Amino acid sequence: MVQFNFLHRFYVTTGPSHSVVNYPTFTLAAGLGHQVELGGLFATRSIVGVGNGSQSTNETELFGRWRLHGVEGQPGFAIAVTPAYNFLAKSVDGEVGVDWTQGPLTLHGAARAVSRRLGESGNGAAAFAGGFNARLNQYIGVSADVGSFVSPTVTAAWSAAINVLIPGSPHTFSLQASNAHSATIQGASEGISSPKNVLYGFEFTIPLHLKRFSPWFHKSPKPVALGSAGGATVGAEVRISSVKFQGDSVTIAAGQAVRWTNADPIEHTVTFDGGTEGGSPVIPPNGSYVHRFDKPGTYTY
Repeated sequence: MVQFNFLHRFYVTTGPSHSVVNYPTFTLAAGLGHQVELGGLFATRSIVGVGNGSQSTNETELFGRWRLHGVEGQPGFAIAVTPAYNFLAKSVDGEVGVDWTQGPLTLHGAARAVSRRLGESGNGAAAFAGGFNARLNQYIGVSADVGSFVSPTVTAAWSAAINVLIPGSPHTFSLQASNAHSATIQGASEGISSPKNVLYGFEFTIPLHLKRFSPWFHKSPKPVALGSAGGATVGAEVRISSVKFQGDSVTIAAGQAVRWTNADPIEHTVTFDGGTEGGSPVIPPNGSYVHRFDKPGTYTY
């Protein structure tokens, strides 16, 4: 899968011109399996300005990310290691991030190190950051974070956002307020204070599943049947397609089963609200999951 994110922040100058000053950041990354990601970020207005021997304010960071432990977004702890190189700062950077998820809440923490800070000559630094994501319902969440270099002290970078999952699609959209000029490791560790100390904007995420676009990547996987009907008949079929359930409300008799079939090119799970039923393991593309319901009732998932 290839991931493209467009982050756009801006402020408006005072009159009479009321000009819009933009701070865009583009992210392009590709996943290699489930644990490794390689990518880059390009920001067109760095905090360093023209300096450090550079004739450009364009900030480019190449990075690799290894999910060392756990699965992002799943209950429990997850640890990721991210080495990177910032071309504008001419700096080798790195981050160790820790996530803890319980129900709709995810807490984040990160320790960062850079060999050469933006705008300085040969000075390394350390930074720490933390934040949270809270999912209010299936489609809406809120998040906030703060991060700062610790020596010497600088204006801390912070951001707050309302995040929306666009129904029927894998895309997300967020409305943000922040004082961070970019989403690079260094850009997320120092906030701006002049000429404006608050930027407003949005971020749009665009995951591109290569199986949809290229025959090189399109190999129909063998069907995998998960779960067990326990000898019961399958009373209803639900198709998972375009990141939504087709047949989202079904009725069966007690003692019958429901089969969910994954017609998407990405993995899915079936999770029941309130832990009323165990739920499915990861359902691969072209796979299916069968679950038997013995007790009469209404089950939301």
